[in-house]
Amino acid sequence: MTTPTTLKYTPSHEWVKLEADGTVTVGITQHAQELLGDMVFVESPAVGRKLKAGEECAVVESVKAASDVYAPIAGEVVAANTDLDSAPEKINQAPYDAWMFRIKPDNAADLDGLMDAAAYEKQVESEEH
Repeated sequence: MTTPTTLKYTPSHEWVKLEADGTVTVGITQHAQELLGDMVFVESPAVGRKLKAGEECAVVESVKAASDVYAPIAGEVVAANTDLDSAPEKINQAPYDAWMFRIKPDNAADLDGLMDAAAYEKQVESEEH
């Protein structure tokens, strides 16, 4: 498994990227999409929605199951990736490029509480045993 070291991660398998403009881009990890299988539907949160950290805010559906996506930190949704509406398989093809939504954080320091790549890989490893 290749886990980009430039990103942060949540225990619920979301990846998080701090952008130059201070917004935060969110998607699901390679591990998550591998567990779910072929994506058939993605529902991102509405732009303008206020999220609390850990809140269910999006849904991904695959041929195997539907799974909730959680807000990694508190903030307001400023963008949703509408490309995924017609091409959810982009998550399977390139999970770290196929972002789901962007939020403007209430407190950027909340990112410090997320896992780095090494900690995330360790968690995934422990789940597999």
